[in-house]
Amino acid sequence: MDKICQSCAMFLVKDEDYGTNADGSKNEDYCVYCFKDGEFTMDTTMEEMIELNLKYLDYWNENTGRNLTIEQAREELSKLFPTLKRWK
Repeated sequence: MDKICQSCAMFLVKDEDYGTNADGSKNEDYCVYCFKDGEFTMDTTMEEMIELNLKYLDYWNENTGRNLTIEQAREELSKLFPTLKRWK
């Protein structure tokens, strides 16, 4: 299974996808968009993060070969997000 950001569920594929710790080292749990210099980049709720992700649904569908509707994606993300480290 591919590694995903434990905040937004973005696939972590390349080194540049990973966020950074306070000392500048790579953070293994979070993406560059969610975590920088040892801190989260956004003060957000889980529900707000899910809604933000839905804005990228077309891109996600294209890259995964799926064809989820907004409602289907929201339902999947609502089940996935509570399992992610940031939202537990």
